[in-house]
Amino acid sequence: MGIGGALSVGLMGLQAFVIQLQAFVSPGLPCFSIIGLPDASLAEARERVRSACVAAGFHWPDMRVTVNMSPASLPKRGSGHDLAIAASVLTANCRHPDCLADTIVLGEVSLDGTVLPINGMLPILMHARERGLTSVIAPRLNADEAELVKGLDVMYVSHVGELIELLGAEAKTTTPNPVATLADRAATSQAEAAPAVGDMDEVIGQQTAKWALQVAAAGGHHLLMVGPPGTGKTMLASRLPGIMCPLTEQEQFEVASIRSLCGTLSRYGITDTPPFEAPHHTASVVSIAGGGTGVPEPGLVTKAHNGVLFMDEAPEFATKALQALREPLESGYVTVSRSKGTTFFPARFQLVMAANPCPCGYGYGNCERCTCRERDRIRYFGRLSGPILDRIDIQVDVMPATNVTSRRGHDGPSSARMRQAVVEARNRAAERFAGLPWSCNGQASGAWLREHTPSAVLDVVDRTLASQFMSLRGADRAMRLAWTLADLAGHGEPDAEDMHRAIALRTRV
Repeated sequence: MGIGGALSVGLMGLQAFVIQLQAFVSPGLPCFSIIGLPDASLAEARERVRSACVAAGFHWPDMRVTVNMSPASLPKRGSGHDLAIAASVLTANCRHPDCLADTIVLGEVSLDGTVLPINGMLPILMHARERGLTSVIAPRLNADEAELVKGLDVMYVSHVGELIELLGAEAKTTTPNPVATLADRAATSQAEAAPAVGDMDEVIGQQTAKWALQVAAAGGHHLLMVGPPGTGKTMLASRLPGIMCPLTEQEQFEVASIRSLCGTLSRYGITDTPPFEAPHHTASVVSIAGGGTGVPEPGLVTKAHNGVLFMDEAPEFATKALQALREPLESGYVTVSRSKGTTFFPARFQLVMAANPCPCGYGYGNCERCTCRERDRIRYFGRLSGPILDRIDIQVDVMPATNVTSRRGHDGPSSARMRQAVVEARNRAAERFAGLPWSCNGQASGAWLREHTPSAVLDVVDRTLASQFMSLRGADRAMRLAWTLADLAGHGEPDAEDMHRAIALRTRV
């Protein structure tokens, strides 16, 4: 009879918390129970852990075994706590039951004792380091991810028998079949390889749209492209990450933590290229905003954090899915509330929408090819509600190219040249906003804009507001655009011409 213990880390979204596990072996009818608000997959750990320990040569006690996971008020989920449960039971039967009292134990176990990798290893280990817990036992297949977090003493295991030997006992270790590391799997899996970002000079024509994308990248502005099919809207949007500023080290770890939680870090690795997410127009509200049963899962707005969320055929998305974007566009995060708790996910992304001018797609110019009735056109584009359009900084028409001869010598600036201009503009903005809680014009507050924007520019804004051509939110966004145009032009501050161009960018005129 004894009490053994170990530590694990649970996740609610990206919010981590330390879990203390205690195993109590007491006289009574043979029974194995796990308490502390486990979910269904965690309750199934009883069979996995018992079978794995027996396969490793451990004599499972013919007594009552109870494992408590504290704090009991927080829901625990997933199979990533299997190895910690096994460790708590093993320590309860060894000479020093408190030998893992300060050690984080992570991993899923299979019935034969093999220790499997888990999702979310990166945010878990970063939280452990913040809490001052430096001793970790982790799956060997998570080694590539664990090595990204410095300052930890990590011991890797591939079988429960190795854990038994770490505790000073003898084990009948079954060596698992060789499995490729995360890096090997990422290199060899062509189907899972991250798509390469194309170059802007591959898009024929569309100089106005390219310039609008450059302005969007320079200031972190949201963008809507309207045009008939086949004009290159999707090509342009997919190349936006190639002209955006490279991610900072902190942003890289934020993106990597989200991908680790979603189990896709092995596909991308640590990269300074902003993420790009492009959901199909049939995507549900939960898949976009996040949620699900039980503990909420991150949605596409979170997967696009620090990057681009591209919504092609935007009017075809469900109205509720579009409305779910309103709060994260303003706040930079999304709140998902469920019966078992509330989770906050980061969601500071650049929204890029593409839309046809009408249901048939040919309602442009003299509309001679258009077969839509006027009310159908109004209803179609009206699906993009006013509150959504008011949060879109830039609206631009993308018309069909008139010739292909310019393609012979590459058409327009390359992504590298455009990125250089964007980086220079961002550096000017970052220097101006030093010490403030934002670093780009797209995030600047209205109070700061009204205080620092020249009076001649504010006069243009006042005249536009007086004509009821723009809302107050739209005026703030237009001023942000004016500052971005000034940064791209190398001005110290915007002038009236910059403001007029910013208003034109917002209204497709």
